[in-house]
Amino acid sequence: MEWVIANMAPLMFGALVVFLLFGYPVAFALAANGIVFGLIGIELGLLQPVLFQALPERIFGIMANDTLLAIPFFTFMGLILERSGMAEDLLDTIGQLFGPLRGGLAYAVIFVGALLAATTGVVAASVISMGLISLPIMLRYGYDKRLAAGVIAASGTLAQIIPPSLVLIIMADQLGKSVGDMYEGAMIPGLVLSGLYVGYVALLSIIKPASCPALPPEARSLRGFKLALRVLTTLVPPLVLIFLVLGTIFLGIATPTEGGAMGAAGALVLAVVRRRLSWKLMKQAMETTGKLSAFVVFILVGSTVFGLVFRAVDGDLWVEHLLLSLPGGQVGFLIVVNILVFLLAFFLDFFELSFIIVPLLAPVADKLGIDLIWFGVLLAVNMQTSFMHPPFGFALFYLRSVAPASIKTTDIYWGAIPFVCIQIIMVALILVFPGLVSYGDPASRTQIEQSGEAGGGADLDALMRGSEARGSDTQDSNADLLKNLQGDK
Repeated sequence: MEWVIANMAPLMFGALVVFLLFGYPVAFALAANGIVFGLIGIELGLLQPVLFQALPERIFGIMANDTLLAIPFFTFMGLILERSGMAEDLLDTIGQLFGPLRGGLAYAVIFVGALLAATTGVVAASVISMGLISLPIMLRYGYDKRLAAGVIAASGTLAQIIPPSLVLIIMADQLGKSVGDMYEGAMIPGLVLSGLYVGYVALLSIIKPASCPALPPEARSLRGFKLALRVLTTLVPPLVLIFLVLGTIFLGIATPTEGGAMGAAGALVLAVVRRRLSWKLMKQAMETTGKLSAFVVFILVGSTVFGLVFRAVDGDLWVEHLLLSLPGGQVGFLIVVNILVFLLAFFLDFFELSFIIVPLLAPVADKLGIDLIWFGVLLAVNMQTSFMHPPFGFALFYLRSVAPASIKTTDIYWGAIPFVCIQIIMVALILVFPGLVSYGDPASRTQIEQSGEAGGGADLDALMRGSEARGSDTQDSNADLLKNLQGDK
């Protein structure tokens, strides 16, 4: 029994892994592990029964979290836009614009993928829309099957890193940071990643021009003034919506939750203007939004139960000791963490990684002096691969569901591999050039960086500590309460 008491934290984590590998729902696997090991700890005298009295307050805290309101708003906005025909108009118009170029249709898919990411933030909507509309056209005009499948799946996953991404909202919540700062920090990496996709297609158009031919003249129905007018009328509404959502957040006019609400209202207005709004569309969008929101809240409740007991048995200290003992300091920690997240992404999606892994890594990163906004963006780029990993990547499944029979599953998998490699390169670029993640007031950050260099390692996270002092004090008091509830060991 002494061995069980001494190793409660690793046993608890190992049991969770076993549950997940057997395919149990994540929310229930987390909650069941927390409750069972909590009861075992009470029986062994390791914990006090009063520990579970902290659960109702924790769960009520989830329900009262204003930040999480942004999730249903942005999800609803994305679903309304996806069903209102915006993706079809964008792909058709941008395809005509880039048509004369080799790889023009692929460029159009990447451009529209980035634009959809900045307006919808939902991977499934982007991949399915582009798979239904662009894939048949690309195949008709002689595009390589693997390239066509890969570029559509990869462009759809841009919704994971380009604001208003759902994963960034959850990441900010788990790290205890501002969603607005997380959005601002992720903007440049998202655009650079889009540029890397364009560069890969451009390189392929030179090396293997037959794999991505230009559109033939008869397929380019719009030219001159008509094309310019079509581009203007098609691009202006989504760009206005992007400013309405992201611009107001970055300028400090609106919170992310308020920005999401404005985006949802704007999406409804666009749907009305396009005469696509119907009761059926509203019902579908609200039903899907409700399901996704409930899914997130259930996982949050489960992770709260697990985290409460895991912390009470000193699981946080076990993880901290494990990671701080790695050789290489910050660099060694970042390399190991990124390899770990990349491998876990083969089996877990970004929700599971965000709720299970990130809370364990964040305290260690903070103790090592790593800026948590930068760390969150780095993990978000890495976790993006969870949608692209063969054989379990969700983006690949979405594309498979709408791809014609002529596209084999192996074509989709092989097509995804180059883009997974590009995503890994993006992770390396953020590690080598940390300035790619930029947020807050540049003058203040420069001053903090200089003082950090002079004083031996202050991190950029100091920018946020003033505004979040009350939240951190609350977390510290909660931590002290949990430690008091553990009892004598």
